[in-house]
Amino acid sequence: MIRIPARLLVLAVAALAPLGVISSASAATSPYCGITWGSQPQTRTAADTETVQNVRAGRHECFDRLVVDLGGQDASFGSYDVRYVPVVHQDGSGAPMPVRGAADLQVVLRAASYDQAGNPTFRPVDPREVVDVSGYSTLRQVAWGGSYEGYTTMAVGVRARLPFRVFVLPGTDDGPRLVIDVAHRW
Repeated sequence: MIRIPARLLVLAVAALAPLGVISSASAATSPYCGITWGSQPQTRTAADTETVQNVRAGRHECFDRLVVDLGGQDASFGSYDVRYVPVVHQDGSGAPMPVRGAADLQVVLRAASYDQAGNPTFRPVDPREVVDVSGYSTLRQVAWGGSYEGYTTMAVGVRARLPFRVFVLPGTDDGPRLVIDVAHRW
């Protein structure tokens, strides 16, 4: 086996970098699609009176997106806790909710899926498959954890513990939306 001395390898890289043959910045150090998100918990707390109206998902070139449509008194929404956990638990009962994927993203909203009279504002047809994410790059499953005492929980099965971001799009006539984007890779 022929060994190239480390000094010779460094000299070759230094000589080829200015010619554009080898980039001086490794592709591994540049962010994927410009994404600089992390995987740490994202929380925001404010007094809210919104209700869950719908849950939907979409695919993008660099990430998969989960959107929660909200309705209520305010044009904005501000109470959520989104984080990776070992296992998500159902509201009320505390029963574990295993989901497909190597990582579990817990989504807790301070927004009930029922109105003040107890009538449902959103009821998934299949609580185990709230949104069809088959064929998505990152999302594996979205499961309904319930709505209890003004809070709603969902379990999102993710391919791996990948970077994510959370933000709120203020509402107009149709209410605010909570958006969760999960990158396809680091």
